[in-house]
Amino acid sequence: MSKRPSLNALRAFEATVRLRSMSAAAEELLVTHGAVSRHAKSLETMFGVPLLDRSSRTIRATPDGEHLAQDLSRAFTIITTSLERLQPGPLTLSCSSTIMMNWLIPRIAAFHSAHPDVELRLNINYGRVDFVHDEISVAIRNSMIPPPKDVVISPLLDEWVGPVCSPEYLAASGIERPRDLGRCILLSSKTRADGWDTWMTIQPHGPFKLPHLTQYEHFYLQIQAAICDLGVAMAPKFLVQDYVQSGKLVAPFGFVAGAHKLVLWVSPHLRTRPDTRALVDWLTAEFRRSAKGDPALAGPRSRR
Repeated sequence: MSKRPSLNALRAFEATVRLRSMSAAAEELLVTHGAVSRHAKSLETMFGVPLLDRSSRTIRATPDGEHLAQDLSRAFTIITTSLERLQPGPLTLSCSSTIMMNWLIPRIAAFHSAHPDVELRLNINYGRVDFVHDEISVAIRNSMIPPPKDVVISPLLDEWVGPVCSPEYLAASGIERPRDLGRCILLSSKTRADGWDTWMTIQPHGPFKLPHLTQYEHFYLQIQAAICDLGVAMAPKFLVQDYVQSGKLVAPFGFVAGAHKLVLWVSPHLRTRPDTRALVDWLTAEFRRSAKGDPALAGPRSRR
């Protein structure tokens, strides 16, 4: 009987190809870079063919290595999903840091109260995910992000966007018409760098020239800057409506329907679990309830 490679070597190789990095594979598997490298070389020695192309900065698989890595990924996915059915782990909900801070954390106690037996972990991420390798159960995502293959997509709400600022900044800057924003400090986020340009194309007051934008790394920093009287932020309604209702922010021109939607990505192999369904149902109901918000925020106010 021919010698078989170790499971650890196969896992290290699959992670290296999937992540295109031995360092990232080592971090995921909680081993050293040297261990991953030795595992890859042991497979190449055993099979007698090169599996990795090490000629460039990024690790790439050879054709033989790519075929092996794809088969291993499918096999490890089958193993993981089978084990999940026999011994379900805790749920993991993934969303951006801004959604977590501004929307989820203020409401999550209600879910724990309604479902005290459900163990829920939180994961900060706003991009694509691998449900099996990242151990994600449900992800809140914007529709601008391409979904993974075979994911179950559940709609949450249509995104409404608009400018917001503190009441003090509104009074000091004398904002009465959208055109007045041209003399204000406008705040934006790297994660939605085109937010102001998009709003300009859909707001009903006609085009006008925007000043230079002050850009922040994340939405939550931009929103906090607006609360602290540093300018006018462009933000989705659901992320700021609690602040508007509390009086920390004002939306001088209301909100208009944006180009994107908020959706749930549900892990295909976990979608039938009762706790997964409970989380999806709660998120859907809570977003719909909060989307109603304050009638005063339903749309743009007419200003002449």
